[in-house]
Amino acid sequence: MGEGINGDGRLAAAPYGHWVLLSPAGGSPRPSARYKHAAEVIQDKLYVVGGSRNGRSLSDVQVFDFRTFTWLALNPTRDSNRLNHETNATGGSFPALAGHSLVKWKNNLVVVAGNTRSTSSSNKVSVWLIDVETNSWSAVDTYGKVPTARGGQSVSLFGCRLLMFGGEDNKRRLLNDLHILDLETMMWEEVKTAKGGPAPRYDHSAAVYADQYLLIFGGSSHSTCFNDLYLLDLQTMEWSQPDTQGAHIAPRSGHAGTMIDENWYIVGGGDNASGSTDTIVMDASKFVWSVVTSVSARDPLACEGLTLCSTTVDGDKFLISFGGYNGKYSNEIFVLKLKARNLVQPRLLQSPAAAAAAASVTAAYAVITATDEKTRDIVATDDFDIKKARPASSSKKFVAEIDAVNGEKDKLESRLAEVRDENSKLKDKVDLANLSYSELAKELESVQNQLAAEGSRCQKLESQIAAARKRLESAGSLENELEVLRRQISQVGQTMATTQRQKSGGVWNWVAGSAEASDDE
Repeated sequence: MGEGINGDGRLAAAPYGHWVLLSPAGGSPRPSARYKHAAEVIQDKLYVVGGSRNGRSLSDVQVFDFRTFTWLALNPTRDSNRLNHETNATGGSFPALAGHSLVKWKNNLVVVAGNTRSTSSSNKVSVWLIDVETNSWSAVDTYGKVPTARGGQSVSLFGCRLLMFGGEDNKRRLLNDLHILDLETMMWEEVKTAKGGPAPRYDHSAAVYADQYLLIFGGSSHSTCFNDLYLLDLQTMEWSQPDTQGAHIAPRSGHAGTMIDENWYIVGGGDNASGSTDTIVMDASKFVWSVVTSVSARDPLACEGLTLCSTTVDGDKFLISFGGYNGKYSNEIFVLKLKARNLVQPRLLQSPAAAAAAASVTAAYAVITATDEKTRDIVATDDFDIKKARPASSSKKFVAEIDAVNGEKDKLESRLAEVRDENSKLKDKVDLANLSYSELAKELESVQNQLAAEGSRCQKLESQIAAARKRLESAGSLENELEVLRRQISQVGQTMATTQRQKSGGVWNWVAGSAEASDDE
């Protein structure tokens, strides 16, 4: 890491390609050290919102002015004209947040999701606006299918819409869902994408490229960290996992990233064992990773939960990092002055076969161009005039060379035609494969629906079988009771018969006794 820049210095004096500590002007108070905060740059000012320190979420809004090199606590007031329907326990103070996301839109900082002490009974994602011009904040009512509350998600701006992916909910369940918030209508929409997307994760990074693609990198589950890269086509809503080239990138979570033109810069993060020491960049037009610079293992930048922003000063582009945790909380600002990178024609979503065909065509064109230039040089030579030259061995040699060059050109043109034909065939095969894949996907979906229906039927049958078993058990019990009743009835019958016989004998005895008494008289 290079030498620091103090309050009397200028960003323009920073060296290229190395992180430099930026020290505030003398006497300027520093904000509390923190991590899992959010930050954005607006008009030469770095806004830092919330964060966590020692297990406690923070509610402050801090601003660093790059013109004066001073910190200032913003203390925004609540906008009474934009009160939402939920009761906010924080009253007029901005809520304490950690693990949230921050996006600049118009004159506002849009704060989305995160872990908060707010006693919201809905358990849904909250959205706040901070107006940097009026120094006020408001909690916003949102509509539609509002997502589950979460932290560690990614939020990216796409026109006037926010793309929110993944995170971890309040029950520590990992998510890989995608939601879109229209900032004009404040309407949420859950997006159903084709299968093959990222596994559930949190503390990853995301970026929008070329107003058409959403990139997802890294993050972690509860047991492992990732270094995978996923791409979502925002027109077809289909996921893909492009092959990357260049430097090997270690798994990481809790890192921060920012997109500048076609270059996606990422700093910090870790793998639960150590912090990531390298600052990396991916050329999103070619999916090529490279390392910008590295720091030591105990450097404040080799940490988790930091933020990364960018700004332009005097024509130079800078990366700006703040905060983080690597065993110690940080409240330092580091800047990195970027070198100019070559612009290339994007080649997103190019298959290996198409890439090989394109390379063959490019090589053929290069050879043909070189051959044409060589031919033109021969013909345009001042010392050679084919009409005025006398028959000589040298002129015959040149004519033979021209004929050879033309022959070579014909062969290359023939080869180019073959390459084009091959490319066309490959395209037909790709189209056929896509069609076959689409049909297979439909068939798979049909089979899955059938399996789901059969599963539902099985559950109903199991319920009916269980009910029948209960009835059978009940029937067995009834048989036992009936047998007992039969025995009791039999016993009662026997008792009544015995009693009847006894009663009959007694009457005749009485009659006989009465007769004897009459005779005696």
